[in-house]
Amino acid sequence: MATSPDHLPASPAHWLQNLVLRGLIGGLLLLPYRWRVPLCGWIFARVIAPLAGYNRRIRDNLALIFPEMPAAEVRRMVRAVPDNVGRTIIELYSGAAFTARAKAAPIHGPGLAALEQARATGRPVLLVTGHFGNYDASRAALIARGFAVGGLYRPMTNRYFNAHYVAAISGIGEPLFARGRQGMAGMIRFLRGGGMLGIVQDQHMKHAPKLRFFGHPAKTALSAAELALKYDALLVPTYAIRQENGLDFDILVDAPIPHSTAEAMTQALNDHLEAHVRQHLDQWFWIHKRWKD
Repeated sequence: MATSPDHLPASPAHWLQNLVLRGLIGGLLLLPYRWRVPLCGWIFARVIAPLAGYNRRIRDNLALIFPEMPAAEVRRMVRAVPDNVGRTIIELYSGAAFTARAKAAPIHGPGLAALEQARATGRPVLLVTGHFGNYDASRAALIARGFAVGGLYRPMTNRYFNAHYVAAISGIGEPLFARGRQGMAGMIRFLRGGGMLGIVQDQHMKHAPKLRFFGHPAKTALSAAELALKYDALLVPTYAIRQENGLDFDILVDAPIPHSTAEAMTQALNDHLEAHVRQHLDQWFWIHKRWKD
């Protein structure tokens, strides 16, 4: 299991924040799965999101991207987006109950055949998703079907929370690699050995180039495309779309992105994610500062 990077800062505020969140998560885990998931969504939408300033951020992001969105739809999004975030968080902590849901989910798409061929030939694969639906459900679904899928994660700034968060997602599947020097060597060995690596790539990266996302400049890491080019890996978009009951998923494994340049391939990933978000607007994490500039 990957551990919390030592360089993450520690503070009394982080300790207290983690104490509250651990208590909340621990209490929810005492409930049956079918109750805890919607309840965590409700708590996140009604309590945590307003206190954390996420409601304002959702409104600001929607005003930038959809300035003509009706006020009623904005209000619905302000509730629905954090509800999905809350459901995702408690699902990731739910271990076997969550992986059972992912295993039972229908999985389809033109990329499945490409994954099977890559596994047979030992070719590495980069599975790229976004903070959409539940971003780890597709990894869980593929692992349940016999694919060896590792994960690249971005350590959280709260080192106390990061430690048990990494432990939770390790329960879904290993190996896991932290972004940065600490995880790079192991990740490269894994890819060179024909591994499949899941990457969530839709957050602002400070030193990344500006590409387009929803028609606006958004700094986007080129790392997935660069790795695909360097190690002749498939670059495959995949998404887990939450279904109407709020508990189940539909897993899409789409066709590999053709190799060209890192910038063009990453823009294709942005365009691909945007197209799916437009079909399920309330399932993307509009709480992120995606367009900081």
